[in-house]
Amino acid sequence: MTTGERDAGNPATSRGSAQGAGAPTGVTAGGDASAPAGLTAPTGTPRANRIPAAQSGIPSASAPARPPLTVPRTVWPGAAARSHAATAGITGQKLAAATPPRPAARAALGDYSPIQLLGSTAVLGVFALALVGIVVLLARFVLAIGPGREFLAAFPGEYPLPESAPVGLPAWLNWSHFLNSFFLLLIIRTGWQVRREKRPAAFWSPRNNKKRRISLALWFHQALDILWIANGVVFVVLLFVTGQWMRIVPTSWEVLPNALSAALQYASLDWPTENGWVNYNSLQQLSYFAITFVAAPLAIISGVRLSGVWPKNADKLNRLYPVEWARKVHFPTMLFFVAFIVVHVALVLATGALRNLNHMYAARGSVDPEAFTGDPTGLLIFAASLVVMAAAWVAARPAVLVPIARLFGEVKQR
Repeated sequence: MTTGERDAGNPATSRGSAQGAGAPTGVTAGGDASAPAGLTAPTGTPRANRIPAAQSGIPSASAPARPPLTVPRTVWPGAAARSHAATAGITGQKLAAATPPRPAARAALGDYSPIQLLGSTAVLGVFALALVGIVVLLARFVLAIGPGREFLAAFPGEYPLPESAPVGLPAWLNWSHFLNSFFLLLIIRTGWQVRREKRPAAFWSPRNNKKRRISLALWFHQALDILWIANGVVFVVLLFVTGQWMRIVPTSWEVLPNALSAALQYASLDWPTENGWVNYNSLQQLSYFAITFVAAPLAIISGVRLSGVWPKNADKLNRLYPVEWARKVHFPTMLFFVAFIVVHVALVLATGALRNLNHMYAARGSVDPEAFTGDPTGLLIFAASLVVMAAAWVAARPAVLVPIARLFGEVKQR
């Protein structure tokens, strides 16, 4: 609708149009068209600030009328358009008509009903099961044909370790494994809390630097990081001192085809024959190597960059290692740890739970893979460790953490 069409049905406008050549009702030259009829807008606006009608983007009285839209609006004025004047000769004023809000780009989970969420989950579950079924069928097909059988015969899934490699898992490795699981669980919990927390319940400051202040959750996260790193250093040192490194560090290029063979056997649901007390299969070996010597260092290096330990005034160092790189590495590394834990626990329980738990928690095993398959010792220790982890998970709250944090600094609560 043009200015002339709006004025045609307004008696006040008709009377005002006789006062000024084409000026809006009750507005002098340079006045405000949004002012009520009969009121005069300030006349002190500088002439240089006035926007000509041709540049305002608003139809003038002489412009032809546009037909109304017959479809829903899909385009809205941008920020620049909203900052321009509403009509010709009007300066420093915003559009009188409110700009319609843009539709939300993405809907939150709260916008869906429980039935919709349940239905979406069911559909995704069906697709996931279908995908798993396709993978299983393909793996079985590959291992059933001639080349697949020949490949499986040549590469059964593991290769012989060096003659000097030790047999069995010592007690120190069991303890290190438990502490690694314990610290890593709480690190993931506190890391997710730091990422999602908007109003921390308490803040911690070191005694020698009261100006530095971090949330209590971040302090606990970094304290756990230190304990986790210390446990990892002891673990790696003992690995190389005792020769246990040969069990998780590849010593032959045969690890690659054997890892592929083990993956095909897992995918076909025909588990590879193994005895972790003597030797891991090649896929396990590559996984343990990656988690120990790749993922853990990446988590440490990126975590140090994000922590207060990193020097803030080292401009050259900060340019060489931007904080954005650390953020892009740290969170995906945590997701890798979560995925590894889920798959690792599932396979431990699915490929001989009692035997595997005896190896990992009770340091009990034999070269005979059928030994200790009915011994519940490892299972009982594993259950006790789960109780300890659950208790620590529940206790990781301000009522428990504040007194501990005050031993190492100042704590202020809301």
